[in-house]
Amino acid sequence: MISAAGLVAILPLVLLAGTPVALMLIIAVHRSHRMALGLTLLGLAASFGSLWIAADVVPQRVTALLRIDQYALVYFGMIIAATIAVAGLAYGYLEQHAVEKEEFYILLVTAALGAAVLAASSHFVSFFLGLEILSISLYALNAYIYSRKTALEAGIKYLVLAAASAAFLLFGMALIYAAVGTMEFGHMAELMMETAGPNRTLLLPGLAMVITGMGFKLALVPFHMWTPDVYQGAPPPVAAFIATVSKGGMFALLLRYFYRLELHNYAPIVAVFTIIAIASMLGGNLLALLQSNVKRILAYSSIAHMGYALVAFIASGMLAVEAVTFYLIAYFVTIIGAFGVVTVLSNGENDAESLQAYRGLFWRRPALAGVMTAMLLSLIGIPVTAGFIGKFYVVAAGASSSAWPLIIVLVISSSIGAFYYLRVIFALYAGAPETAERPAEVAPRMAFGSSVLVVLTLLLIWLGVYPAPLLHVIRAALPG
Repeated sequence: MISAAGLVAILPLVLLAGTPVALMLIIAVHRSHRMALGLTLLGLAASFGSLWIAADVVPQRVTALLRIDQYALVYFGMIIAATIAVAGLAYGYLEQHAVEKEEFYILLVTAALGAAVLAASSHFVSFFLGLEILSISLYALNAYIYSRKTALEAGIKYLVLAAASAAFLLFGMALIYAAVGTMEFGHMAELMMETAGPNRTLLLPGLAMVITGMGFKLALVPFHMWTPDVYQGAPPPVAAFIATVSKGGMFALLLRYFYRLELHNYAPIVAVFTIIAIASMLGGNLLALLQSNVKRILAYSSIAHMGYALVAFIASGMLAVEAVTFYLIAYFVTIIGAFGVVTVLSNGENDAESLQAYRGLFWRRPALAGVMTAMLLSLIGIPVTAGFIGKFYVVAAGASSSAWPLIIVLVISSSIGAFYYLRVIFALYAGAPETAERPAEVAPRMAFGSSVLVVLTLLLIWLGVYPAPLLHVIRAALPG
């Protein structure tokens, strides 16, 4: 039986779940792309606004499956805000394609619901349910522009590999349950410390399999092979969603899981995460050097950035949670902005993914070139951007735990990454004004996308100059 306070606490999730239901009912009566977007934004805005109502009653345990606390609410806010941005970018993009547009928003909000459930999970059952709600929606979103061969390929690749990772995850959960006899995170920590004898042999393999399933969702090396192909084939707004909301929900769960189970006390687990972090930072940046496709560059870049986040994650204590959360927020703003530029530049025939498509962009569309430059500088970690503050906190968290090898690799790999980001920036400003095309008018259908880019750019600079209010909110949110 859920109490009145529990119902208030899960109000953001209820509104998220109700939005796609309302969309389905309205679409059955009357189809309108603009109305579908409006209802989506209204439902997401209501869910975001309800976070302040839920904040008055948290922390609350809602059955054994969900724990709604300040930590969960912070990640709810990240997920909902990112989904609003992606929906705004998707409107103009979908207008260029002869597809059923309204169902896109049903899938998008349903995927956001799955990510939010992951952020509040305190049980293996809710963990798996949230993951499947998220994954099944993404199968369809990846292949949504079904007239393109690359889109269908992206959807099928994601489906096959996600199914394989889910099998690893389920088997790992079964082994952990066999070892400790519970699936609740709250009870697992004490029982794991008491586990001895033959059951101990089940625990570490189970944890390794769970990490494998999580590693696929986060696109960490060596579970990253799907990432460039899926990002290239998926519509740019969907690629932005996968790079942010999908990974943010999983990272929220990973932080809670790691924190509650005190896994930093297990040397083999820490060693595994250390190896994965180093491989992701180096592998992502080195592979990006070989690319001339902007979507693939951003895909490999996302692998490296998840490795950076792991540096702070491996550090224990409150600073680790604060550093990872702020870094993810900065990453959300930056990567959605970068994919947003790709979205606005795309036309109905092809996405603007070739590096050649960005050559001389400043002389044709200076505002878009400026936004892309700001986003790429943030990914490098240049001061006055959110990316700089994020990397500073990651390094500080690593230094607090004396993780000097990880910090050294982070600095080296960031230097490597700067090369391919600067290569894109150079292309933006290449070409002389007299030989460049006349500035293009922004199509009316892209007005939503352009507005989103303006907000993201302002947010990028604000977080780089005055991050104190956001840090204050993050410090109050410790996973429980």
